[in-house]
Amino acid sequence: MTLIKNLDLKSISTFTFLFVLMALTRGSHFLTSVSLPDASFALFLIGGMLLKKPRWFISLFAFSVVIDLVTLSMNTTYQIPINSGYLGLLPSYGIMWFFASRIANTRSFSKFVAFSVLATLIAFLISTQTYNLLSGTFPDITVKQSIQTGWKYLPQSFIYTMSYIMAYWGVQYFFRRQFVSQKATAL
Repeated sequence: MTLIKNLDLKSISTFTFLFVLMALTRGSHFLTSVSLPDASFALFLIGGMLLKKPRWFISLFAFSVVIDLVTLSMNTTYQIPINSGYLGLLPSYGIMWFFASRIANTRSFSKFVAFSVLATLIAFLISTQTYNLLSGTFPDITVKQSIQTGWKYLPQSFIYTMSYIMAYWGVQYFFRRQFVSQKATAL
């Protein structure tokens, strides 16, 4: 009962919404035959901005692993490498969460974009390099080859992640503006 008292409804609702979006966008998910582009990096940035506390990060990360395991068990053609290369997602998502804490209360669009771009690039670099170097998929790959291999996927991953992040900025900006506008009119 104490746990429920410590969790506020807003945080639970936000977490649930992020989890549903992750389930809908996680690669080759199990809900439909159509996959939306992966929003995981963006969702960890948004989660870090809205939820902030480490327990939410751990919960969202655990649910992302569960989604991957369920997807793998339901669709054996989807080969998620659950091995040491997969562990690179933890620091990658942690980077997104950390940078989110630096922009959580900013109203500066340029700061928001700069931190989002930097976080996305660092997270992408960590996740692709740990996958390429530690997963065993490329047994004799060098760091230089790994970077070149990962480079091919950067534009697509970056565009999807930044699209979700910019959509978030637009939605929250619209609602903040509407709320402030209505509050000012009521006075």
